[in-house]
Amino acid sequence: MPRLARLDIAGLLQHVIVRGIERRDIFNNDHDRQLFVDRFSSLLSETGVQCYAWALLSNHFHLLLMPTSAPLSYFMRRLLTGYAVSFNRNNKRSGHLFQNRYKSIVCEEEPYLLELVRYIHLNPLRAGMVKSLEELDSYPWTGHSVLLGNRQLDAQNTASILERFGKTKSVALQNYRQFIYDGIKAGHREDLVGGGLKRSQGERPANEYESYDDRILGSGDFVDGLKQEANLKSKMNKTITLAHLLEVVSATMKLDPDSVSRPSKCRVPAAARGIICHLAIFELGYTGSEVGIYLHMGPTGVSLAAKRGEKALKADPVRMKEILGQLDK
Repeated sequence: MPRLARLDIAGLLQHVIVRGIERRDIFNNDHDRQLFVDRFSSLLSETGVQCYAWALLSNHFHLLLMPTSAPLSYFMRRLLTGYAVSFNRNNKRSGHLFQNRYKSIVCEEEPYLLELVRYIHLNPLRAGMVKSLEELDSYPWTGHSVLLGNRQLDAQNTASILERFGKTKSVALQNYRQFIYDGIKAGHREDLVGGGLKRSQGERPANEYESYDDRILGSGDFVDGLKQEANLKSKMNKTITLAHLLEVVSATMKLDPDSVSRPSKCRVPAAARGIICHLAIFELGYTGSEVGIYLHMGPTGVSLAAKRGEKALKADPVRMKEILGQLDK
């Protein structure tokens, strides 16, 4: 059976697992690990992707990410390609370093965010790379040590995690570490690596059936909502040109398409271009380069405009619905 396409949708929590080809080591020493972390941190800052947890092991790694203004596929392509080139050069090898297809699991934020943070950060302890929680606290190759303040990684979003454990930093750190400690006895969590609802609940009576999908960790309602959004994106990807997107957004905002299609400092046309950039990249699957060429904008301009467009649409869901409704006709 063909593998299903990834659900690369902005604003969704994603558990990413990457393994070395034939399960070979992808980190030979701490120099390799630091090269990876430096590239990872730089890309997080550049793309606006949020990182809540990460762990490097010998032949694979885990990331807990939330793409915002850049697709996950774009982020991962740059991360993996760049690191593979450096690794091969430094280790005098050639050929593929990673398995052809990384695994990404879309996760319902509640109740899975903290469970995934704990699961990912305990990986080195489960794998025997450290012998105790005390060693894990200072182990430099996970986000756990960053959350505790024992390692610096400015691009990691620690505030969103720690604020869930207490109002003051000291209380939050104490409660977070206890939370990690309480998870040690749970061991490997098969229900957290894909198809969570199906795996964790086992057999259910027929009248209690809920949707599930191996690409999604979440409730039946969450799965259904994502599938509807993915189906809409798939339908639009096949039929909608950038020219049509420009027409629809311009008409919705009562603007002349010519005033929107070229950069200017006028506020409303600039807002329309931001919406076009966001929808073209995140709803229709166009690349930033394609959008930039069409709208006569550079890569940085497209990225900044897409962020503004995302913010504008979140602030005005009625307009978002109207635009998508017109595109779907």
